[in-house]
Amino acid sequence: MKKFVKYWFLWGIVLVLQGCVQTHEVRFAAIGDFGEAGEEEKNVAELVKSWDPDFIITLGDNNYPDGDASTIDANIGQYYHAYIAPYRGHYGRGADTNRFFPSLGNHDYHKSPTADPYLAYFQLPGNGRYYDFVKGSVHFFVLNSDVHEPDGVTEHSKQARWLKEKLKESNDPFNVVYFHHAPYSSGHHGPTKRMQWPFREWGASVVLSGHDHTYERLEVRGLPYIINGLGGKNLRYGFPKIYPGSRVRFNKEHGALLVEANEIFMCLRFYSEDGDLIDTLKLQARS
Repeated sequence: MKKFVKYWFLWGIVLVLQGCVQTHEVRFAAIGDFGEAGEEEKNVAELVKSWDPDFIITLGDNNYPDGDASTIDANIGQYYHAYIAPYRGHYGRGADTNRFFPSLGNHDYHKSPTADPYLAYFQLPGNGRYYDFVKGSVHFFVLNSDVHEPDGVTEHSKQARWLKEKLKESNDPFNVVYFHHAPYSSGHHGPTKRMQWPFREWGASVVLSGHDHTYERLEVRGLPYIINGLGGKNLRYGFPKIYPGSRVRFNKEHGALLVEANEIFMCLRFYSEDGDLIDTLKLQARS
């Protein structure tokens, strides 16, 4: 009994030192640029499943190289079918209720300007291209940052007006906005100016994206932006030009983001595929 108490006391100290919540209402994983069947995606998927997350979100490029219907199940369902509902693929039993919430990336559009294979494979809220949902203390807002989006991708587009209104209506402790193209980045692609919307002013707590195959955490005008494009694509980028506000950069291995939240705190931790903790960010609930 003494050993048990001592263990949990020490574990509590570790959690505090890592800046993490000790009790959580919701636990989820975030992966980006992941959909290329192979050893790298398998390793990240095994890491993610070891966390037993309540659900998974994706930051785009779910189906390399071209978003084709013939590759989508091997690239996604092979590794994550247990989280998808309804699952109509060939790799086993799906989830009873959907626990997989993707966002569109540019590679999901290569074969179809309307992303038909993606929209047919998933059953998502809203129009499937951009939508919102709530889990515990977290309200999620999923955007489509690709130029093929019929409702636009600029700050004054129909899609942006939808986001602004939805964020205004939200009374949840945390508002997580996520999509593919990084508004700010030190990576190969660099900043995506069309997605530099006033997220903080509209009420976002954090913005997650992919596109650059790196991990990077930035702070821009008081809002944290996290890039996680290391989900499994067998190509990692460098950092040719460091963007102002860049706080943490990593590209040595693939990996995934683990997020835990309660009514007061949210803890975001990025782990490499080997299980090494690379970065931790702790956020406090909106007042």
